[in-house]
Amino acid sequence: MTREEFDRFCATLPAVTRVEQWGGASVWKIGGKIFAICSNWGPDTQDGVSFKCSDFSYTLLCEVDSVVPAPYLARAKWVQIRDPNALANDEIEDYIQAAYSIVAAKLTRAQRKALGIESK
Repeated sequence: MTREEFDRFCATLPAVTRVEQWGGASVWKIGGKIFAICSNWGPDTQDGVSFKCSDFSYTLLCEVDSVVPAPYLARAKWVQIRDPNALANDEIEDYIQAAYSIVAAKLTRAQRKALGIESK
C-alpha cells in the first residue's frame, strides 16, 4: 500500500482528521486519538503503515514477514508493515478499519455523539 492509497482510504472513514507530524508522517485520528500512521522512519527506508490492533491481530500479524511491532507503540498493540507488499491492500484496509473502530470505541459517548458516530 502506498502512502497515497493509505491516505485515500483513511479519508473515507467518518469524522477523521489528518495531520502531518514527526517529520512528515501522515497521521490519522478520530476524536484526537491516533488510529493509523504512514511514515518513513529512516533515511533509507520506504513508507511503512502502522496501526492499532486487537490483541489477537497483533499476535497474528507479528508472525508475518515484514510486519513488526511498531516502534514506540508496540506496548499499545500497534504493528508496522515495512514492506508495502507484505499484505494485500484490502487486508490492510480491513485492519485500518478495525483500528479506527477500536479507537473510536474508546472515545466517550459524548465525543462519539459530537463526531456523529454514536450508534443508536
